[in-house]
This record gives sequence, structure tokens and C-alpha cells, in this order.
Amino acid sequence: MKRFLVLLYAVIAYLLFFATFLYMILFLGNYSELLPKTVNSGDEIALMPAVLINLGLIALFGLQHSIMARKSFKKWWTQYVAWPVERSTYVLFSTFALILLLWLWQPINEPVWEVNATWVSLILSWGFWLGWLVLFLSTYMIDHFRLFGLRQAWSYWKGEELQPPKFMEPGFYKYVRHPLMLGFLIAFWSVPRMTVGQLIFSAGMTTYIFIGVYFEEKAMLRRFGEKYEDYRERVPKFFPGLK
Repeated sequence: MKRFLVLLYAVIAYLLFFATFLYMILFLGNYSELLPKTVNSGDEIALMPAVLINLGLIALFGLQHSIMARKSFKKWWTQYVAWPVERSTYVLFSTFALILLLWLWQPINEPVWEVNATWVSLILSWGFWLGWLVLFLSTYMIDHFRLFGLRQAWSYWKGEELQPPKFMEPGFYKYVRHPLMLGFLIAFWSVPRMTVGQLIFSAGMTTYIFIGVYFEEKAMLRRFGEKYEDYRERVPKFFPGLK
């Protein structure tokens, strides 16, 4: 029964995250005909409170995401949370932080830019979906199910020892070190009509990505040593062909 509950917990955490992530994509795509609220829809409040609330929500998401991913936190955290559900619990907390961000987000609809040329607008619209596709495929090129805690719970269910991750360069990872984050960047900035509110979201999340990648690379160097150092020398961080 304990093994079953662990697996059920991991599946529920994964499904809740996946549903929230899909909602975020439509939220950022401003699909107001499908959602009750998007990044640019809803009642507007005064500019300065809206800016402060939005920045606070992004900072809260970034702090939760970063602190719980640190090795020192995990060492303390796993004294109370068993390893089969540690990753799923991290995913669950990240989901709650994302739900809070989407729920309390304040629209600021003053336009920053608006593309009128049909062909440019079409390219940007397709770029938005291309970014999410790159991100989604990147998770499968490493280990999608381990990334979201399902493999850990499944190994516990089967009574098998979970092997540590190995250093690999599959698919997109041959050309950029962080294709998953590249997918985010493409999606965040492929916007035909950029409002002040959406600019705050995109700029805030981009800043978090650069900070998060900095600490992630330090962790990868500690884990894989010379292998990762050689990888950094050969493969650019975000954009193919740019050292």
C-alpha cells in the first residue's frame, strides 16, 4: 500500500503540473476565448501596485524554484521527505507557485510594440509554439519522467535501485547546453503584441533563467567535472554557433 500511495502521489503531482503548465501556455498566448484570465485580460489596477505585485510573484516563483533545487536544501529536506517523493514534492511546490503567479497576475495593457505586418506576426505566432515544442522535446531527450519525479516513484514501486543520471549529449544538447531554457526564451519573446505586463513577465522570467542556469552549471561541474568542462568549451549555452 505504501508503494502504491507513493506512485499515486507522484502521478497526481505530475498531472497537476502538466495541467497548470498547459494553462500557462494559453495564458501567455492570450487565449482569452478559452480562459477566464490571461496575461493581458482582466481588470487593471494602478500602474505601480500592478508592477510591484507582478515582480513579487515572479520573485516568489524564482526563489521557490531555486532554493528547493539547491543541494544544501535537498540535504536538509530529505531528512523529512523520502527520496521516492522528493522530486514529486518539488514539482508540486513549483506548481503551487505557478498557480499563485497566474491567479494573482495583474494585467498592464499599455503596448510596448505591436507588429502590423502580417508575415512578421505569423512568424512570431509560430515562434511562440516552436518555443514550447523545443522545450517539450528537450525534456524527453534527457529523462522526462525523472525530471518530474515519476521515475523515482516507479523505481520504488518496483523495488528497484534508481541509478544516478549519466552525462549525455542527446539531440538538441549536441548544439546548445540548455535547449529547454532556449525553448522558454523563444516562447517568451515571440509576441506580435507586447504589453507592459507581458514584458514584465518575459523579462522577469528571462532574468530568472540566466540566474538559474548559472547555478545549474556550477552544480553540473561539481557532478561531472572534466566531462562537463569539456562540454562547456565545445557547446554554446543557449544559441547554436555562438560561443
